[in-house]
Amino acid sequence: MTLELRDAVEADFDAITALYAREVAGGVATYEYDAPDVEDMRRRWSALREAGYPYIVALRDGVFAGYAYAGGFRTRIGYRFTVESSVYVEHAQHGHGIGRQLMERLIDVCAQRGFRQMMAVIGPPADGPSVRFHQRLGFETVGVLPGSGRKHGRWLDTILMQRALGEGAATPPNDE
Repeated sequence: MTLELRDAVEADFDAITALYAREVAGGVATYEYDAPDVEDMRRRWSALREAGYPYIVALRDGVFAGYAYAGGFRTRIGYRFTVESSVYVEHAQHGHGIGRQLMERLIDVCAQRGFRQMMAVIGPPADGPSVRFHQRLGFETVGVLPGSGRKHGRWLDTILMQRALGEGAATPPNDE
């Protein structure tokens, strides 16, 4: 298996959009109800890129396998050193370490860019594979928002997980 991780480019967005659409339709990794089209996904990517956030794709043996990106956690300026992560891997590619490698790269790039905390906002269950995945990457559960989302006809909890990047909150950032 050859795994390539690289920055997303416009040509990736048909595959990214298709993967995300499947997650919107059948999963609870996102609480969106209607899948955005490819142009909307490109606009989202462009806005993240222009704001200095990373957006990474994985190719396994030359075939699209997944993607990960970071964006702002909250809009207030005091949160500017905290990012929220997202990672999606094609179901047929699960179990090959692709998500882990995407997240490790995302963590490294965010730390290099001066971000100090990374948040993961996860759908249920609290003891499910996504939570265990993030725990293995050094995230800790910092909160649960019971019944805060609704999808597929049921109320869903939101699990908040966090990990420090670089020096975390031990020192002030360079540009403050």
